[in-house]
Amino acid sequence: MTNNLLDVVDLQISFFTPAGEVKAVNGVSYSLGRGEVLGIVGESGSGKSVSVGAMMQLLAYPGKVVGGNIYFEGRDVSTLDKKEIRKLRGKEMAMIFQDPMTSLNPVYTIGNQLVETIRQHTDMDKKQAFDHGTEMLRKVGINNPGQRMKQYPHELSGGMRQRVMIAIALCCEPKLLIADEPTTALDVTIQAQILDLMKKLRSETDAAVILITHDLGIVSDICDRVLVMYAGRIVEAGSIDDIYYNPSHPYTKGLLACLPKMDGEQKQLQPIEGTPIDLLNLPEGCSFAPRCNNCMKICLKKEPPEFLLSEGHTSACWCHAKAKDKEAEE
Repeated sequence: MTNNLLDVVDLQISFFTPAGEVKAVNGVSYSLGRGEVLGIVGESGSGKSVSVGAMMQLLAYPGKVVGGNIYFEGRDVSTLDKKEIRKLRGKEMAMIFQDPMTSLNPVYTIGNQLVETIRQHTDMDKKQAFDHGTEMLRKVGINNPGQRMKQYPHELSGGMRQRVMIAIALCCEPKLLIADEPTTALDVTIQAQILDLMKKLRSETDAAVILITHDLGIVSDICDRVLVMYAGRIVEAGSIDDIYYNPSHPYTKGLLACLPKMDGEQKQLQPIEGTPIDLLNLPEGCSFAPRCNNCMKICLKKEPPEFLLSEGHTSACWCHAKAKDKEAEE
């Protein structure tokens, strides 16, 4: 086993519905080093949240891991029992969920929820845990933290609730922080504050971060590497420079083309034509082929493997095989 903090090997997740098997994640593999920030991007339904939910055994019924392994510090997470996974959650691996209003318990105060998490994973008594929770609220930039500890979630703004979620996630100093759309539904000012906070906390705690988002601007600001997912597969992976300045997969190019340009030359947004693939009836070949302008015959018949374009930069597209054949002929 490697010295990485996290190794995901050929992960396969399906949802068994009355209509059939939905292959939400179909053979995903990647690694994460200590202190590294990894961005996972892709449209809704591409398998981003489902893949990280499996790391903490948080798959909702009828989801099930049907293949592959997830190794956290060399331990296979899928083999842990309920008691062991409870020790792992919050202490070594924590998650910031997408909607803090539905993630926080509305009938308990902020203090109660922080204290419960801290006491679950440490030897602190109630007063020590309360003081530590108050200090965590101060660290994440919440004013009057002592007063906020006594308030309920509905009494706080959306940005403050998100900061509370970050405080809860970080109160036990986890080695891995998973942030699932942490800035969704927040205005741009609060988004910037949350990102600055995450960068500051990363530098202070050296925690590794997996950031799931639709916002490519956020990814470029905070991440070291990027995974682009489509129809449950990683179609392209690379560094920030690889993905933003040398994109190679048609889907990645399409996502970047959807971004508005600040130079004023772009008159209108360029959406990716077509509709997302039906995961109940995956095609025989490339999942992106029905929406791809460069589709070839082989794309409809055979699923493309990952092609290594440069160190750390891979892309699953048959166009690279064609380019290599052309280079060989020359």
